[in-house]
Amino acid sequence: MRLLTVATDRGPRACAEHAGRLVDLNAADPTLPNSVRELIALGPDRLSRARSALDRAPTSYDPASSRLLAPVPDPRKIICLGLNYRDHAIETGAKIPEEPILFSKYPTALTGHKAPILLPKICHEVDFEAELVFVIGLPGRDIPRDRAMDHVAGYAVGHDVSARDWQLGKPGGQWMAGKTFDTFAPVGPSLVTADEVPDPHALGIRLRLNGRLMQDSSTSQLIFRVPETIAYLSQIMTLEPGDLVFTGTPPGVGMARKPPVWLKPGDVVEVEIDGLGTLSNPIEARP
Repeated sequence: MRLLTVATDRGPRACAEHAGRLVDLNAADPTLPNSVRELIALGPDRLSRARSALDRAPTSYDPASSRLLAPVPDPRKIICLGLNYRDHAIETGAKIPEEPILFSKYPTALTGHKAPILLPKICHEVDFEAELVFVIGLPGRDIPRDRAMDHVAGYAVGHDVSARDWQLGKPGGQWMAGKTFDTFAPVGPSLVTADEVPDPHALGIRLRLNGRLMQDSSTSQLIFRVPETIAYLSQIMTLEPGDLVFTGTPPGVGMARKPPVWLKPGDVVEVEIDGLGTLSNPIEARP
């Protein structure tokens, strides 16, 4: 099932794709919450009830005219991995990490499919990074690796927009600052539930800038895969339903090119992952 959050005059509504429409799940079954985060927290059994209710939903929306928010627009945590593709680490000349390299974004960085990425005036070297995002379903702490996949609700397409002049050019390196400007975490269009993704480590991942292919790899190149990542993170913090984990980017980023390629107003970035869809965002200057 593909879960989405649609912005409406009644506020954000949790929806599912069905028969070419975006079906309001709470309208289909009033016992279901309006929030995708709250919905996935109910577990797989309640999701199966949502599937069975789709045909009798009285309210649905046209995908072409709907404004989509990030599928989970209100996560409590957004956790990111750096240098997590072998081919990207080689591209940057970095040593293959022996443990995950972690940083965070904040919910104010989230934006949805077709929403603009806004470039602040204080950023001059803004880069693109295609990423697979997984979403936590079941909460947990100290999760064993062999049970980690039970805690995944699903997967989405993500874009880790990065201001390199802040991330790398500030004293001491400011990864968090360079990564979490408002709108620097597009995710979408939908959250694809885990049962529809047989192997998240065998997905083609691509990024196009104004139609030009810039990144083209596979999640088979991930250094720390989903189970290892969950086991590692859950040693540090309790993972909660709706938490987003950006898993790193493949090679082809703008800063590694000669000359470098930076995002500018008027650009359009598309991130595509096999089976998950295409996330598209225009680039605009922040007013």
